[in-house]
Amino acid sequence: MADIFIKGQEGRIEARYLPPRTVLHPVVTILHPHPLQGGRMDNDVVKAIGCAFHRHGFGTLRFNFRGVGRSEGMYSGGEGELNDAAAVIDWVQSSQRVAHRLWIAGFSFGAWIAMQLLMRRPEIEGFVIASPPAHAFDFNFLAPCPVSGQILYGNKDTIVPKESVDNLVDKLNGQRGIKIRYDVIDGADHSFNGYLDELQERIGDYIGSCLPKYVSETDYNLGKI
Repeated sequence: MADIFIKGQEGRIEARYLPPRTVLHPVVTILHPHPLQGGRMDNDVVKAIGCAFHRHGFGTLRFNFRGVGRSEGMYSGGEGELNDAAAVIDWVQSSQRVAHRLWIAGFSFGAWIAMQLLMRRPEIEGFVIASPPAHAFDFNFLAPCPVSGQILYGNKDTIVPKESVDNLVDKLNGQRGIKIRYDVIDGADHSFNGYLDELQERIGDYIGSCLPKYVSETDYNLGKI
């Protein structure tokens, strides 16, 4: 995994990048929890999401929002963090010739930013978000949601009420052509403590169901992935 710095609106953005296994595999950018609440790219859930994607051949890019770790700048309430994520996507598209397809993922606050980026970047083909804070942040901008994806939630989450996530999932699934896979992990809290392996398994299962879009059966049989 390469440690890199990407030029952002407020200076450099600290990131870690693993390239995709083949040119057929997408690159997923993974967004971390709230910067003012200890969120950073080395968060256990963020790393678990990255591992699940990488095991299936995806490239992965994790980064620190402005003001976190060695990323320059200061927290700006969401708009600046969205600009950071856009700058990272720009870097992937401009400097990584193997990155023909893009996904987005996020955990907690990062899920909210990820979905906003999804609406602004039509080239993003899929998403995975965990513990979306649907009770605290407005997700009404997803009208309509441009692509299908996966939402994960722990039913022992004491931070985000389940009803708020249920409502978000129902709203998205009610949109024409959109299918949301909703995985509720029994016993897991907001950060999936003790359930990170199951989190990875659920994500891996979903990713596996999507891979035929990108990789043919012949490629599997020839061992190209």
